[in-house]
Amino acid sequence: MGFSWTRLGAWLVAFVIGAFYGVAGTVAQGFRLGWFPLGLVLAVVGVTALLVAVRLLTGDRWATLATALGAMIATLVFSGAGPGGSVVVPQAADGAINPGVLWTILVPLVSAIVIAWPQTRADAASDRTV
Repeated sequence: MGFSWTRLGAWLVAFVIGAFYGVAGTVAQGFRLGWFPLGLVLAVVGVTALLVAVRLLTGDRWATLATALGAMIATLVFSGAGPGGSVVVPQAADGAINPGVLWTILVPLVSAIVIAWPQTRADAASDRTV
């Protein structure tokens, strides 16, 4: 598989979609339903589903990496303090589990697992026929 402008365009689109999911997850991860961190669970499930879908639909680790980088960069940018001093991911009380920290750890972890997952037989067969 050589370079093509189409693949580069697909990687850029994947990066933008990953960034969108990263922003949405960063904003939503703090939502709790009672004691249950519903926002964190939905954000992790959403990003995982996105990465798996990109990997399975494209069969391209690079497109999945572009999606993951978009999500991770957006998470990094939006988890800090804004120019006006506003904070999207607040610090948790001492001794409490901070869902924002879990979010910033789980996104790269899930990304690494999905990207490093071995190819299926169908993917390997299609690579040989091309």
